[in-house]
Amino acid sequence: MTVEEKIVKKIATRESYGNALKELAEEFPDLVVLDADLAAATKTSIFKKAYPDRHIDCGIAESNMVGVAAGLATVGKIPFVSSFAMFAAGRAFEQVRNSVGYPHLNVKIGATHAGISVGEDGASHQCNEDLALMRTIPGMVVMCPSDDVEARAAVRAALEYKGPVYLRFGRAAVPVINDRPDYHFEIGKGSVVKEGNDVTIVATGICVDSALGAAAMLEAEGISAEVINICTIKPLDEELIVKSAKKTGRVVTAEEHSVIGGLGSAVCDALCKSYPVPVCKIGMQDVFGESGSAAALIEKYGLDAKGVYKTVKGFLS
Repeated sequence: MTVEEKIVKKIATRESYGNALKELAEEFPDLVVLDADLAAATKTSIFKKAYPDRHIDCGIAESNMVGVAAGLATVGKIPFVSSFAMFAAGRAFEQVRNSVGYPHLNVKIGATHAGISVGEDGASHQCNEDLALMRTIPGMVVMCPSDDVEARAAVRAALEYKGPVYLRFGRAAVPVINDRPDYHFEIGKGSVVKEGNDVTIVATGICVDSALGAAAMLEAEGISAEVINICTIKPLDEELIVKSAKKTGRVVTAEEHSVIGGLGSAVCDALCKSYPVPVCKIGMQDVFGESGSAAALIEKYGLDAKGVYKTVKGFLS
């Protein structure tokens, strides 16, 4: 596949979630999927159509749904709790913490419609706090895939992992950037998707594509940016980030999430502990979102390639 074809091919990671669940169902007979009256939106309807006896619609009762999932996990099932991030991480936080995290049960949370790219639904549904919330739960694995390939790999990895996992998916279609023969996914491991020497850009989710676009703009001006794709926010690949920071001396983080408590905070924690360098955090700057198209909002809040480029350029100067 050519670079041009990769750019044209766009798939929403929520679609990847639904497709992966269906594709893995036969291999994992204990897999069951729970939804809160949002199967069409979260795309678990794809799984439901193929395996109706293994799909449970819990209605608009997300906290109860987490409790049901916890119960299923205690009898050997592998439940995937599915809802919008605002509800899965926000509304049901107490149940996720106490009923899943505390007993370290084998429950997976598939949170869709995360971040500012939810668009027209507005600030009430644009969850920019979920990574921060889930990171605080002891033993919780937190993942934010960048595209279709990574999302499918993350779902499989979650199924194979024994313990609670939070998976973050988006509403909008995003470019496929990991469709290459050497792609390998492992929980807790990041990857260098572009090597560089002048600055490190650590990105997650849709911002990986933005970081690559920004790196190309910087390259045209003689600035060599290293781009690291971090899908697993927790546990973080600290070794990879510190290694890159030692090479470039400056780090920028980019995420479709609040700059408080998400990827940027995790990276700062790691660098402060092992190799302190100047860090600039790109993301939602302690503000709520607003209603608008996904593209317009991503541009307004500086999360597109041009926005990342401008921030990195300013940081370096």
